[in-house]
Amino acid sequence: MNQERPSRRLAGVIPAYNEAATIRAVAERTLAQLPEVIVVDDGSTDGTADRLASLPVTLVRNPRKLGKSASLWRGISLALADGAQAVVTLDADGQHRPEDIPRLLAAHHRDPAALVVGARLHDGAGIPAERYYANRFANFWIAWAAGQRVQDSQSGFRVYPAPLLLALPPRVRRAASFVFESEALIEAGRRGTRLEWVPIPAIYQPRGRPSHFRPIVDVALITRMVAWKLISRGLDLRGLFRSLRSA
Repeated sequence: MNQERPSRRLAGVIPAYNEAATIRAVAERTLAQLPEVIVVDDGSTDGTADRLASLPVTLVRNPRKLGKSASLWRGISLALADGAQAVVTLDADGQHRPEDIPRLLAAHHRDPAALVVGARLHDGAGIPAERYYANRFANFWIAWAAGQRVQDSQSGFRVYPAPLLLALPPRVRRAASFVFESEALIEAGRRGTRLEWVPIPAIYQPRGRPSHFRPIVDVALITRMVAWKLISRGLDLRGLFRSLRSA
């Protein structure tokens, strides 16, 4: 693995927990698109880290399972410390095609200050029903709190501009696993950062491992976070109107 990491304008961050079946292919394909790739192994017990042997990636290993948010932020912090001006994040389970990274980067280059997200919900037939409706439910509330249209609040395929990442409050960086990605959208919208959505395929392997996303528990955690943000702003009806107008 790389011990010395030169500064890069772009870096990829892939959090991984028990993804031995897919991580090597995802990392190899991401390396074909980006100059630096950071994989954060979140305390895997299936040999995920071993699958990366001989690949020129930066491997970070959590001593135990800390959750997706902590793993994302650990990789992001390393990328920012190395001088990355934008960070591309994607999942390790093969749901995101690294070959779509140039499409997200094209949107990033058009507006380097925007938070670019790969959106899958246009392909509703390819998404398990419980995931699809949980995501649509979350989208409405997150859009209200962000004051902008939200097409896919749970997609982890993103391009984060470094200034936005550096501006996120510490509490957001410590958010529960899937809450971080939702709260980042809200904080971006409230700071005037434009949310840019790029349609991507919805890829769910028929024999893939079960998703780490828990539709009931994680949506409840996200809803609680959003409710607090709305209540703290007196329900922010202007944000609701802006989100509906932009939709």
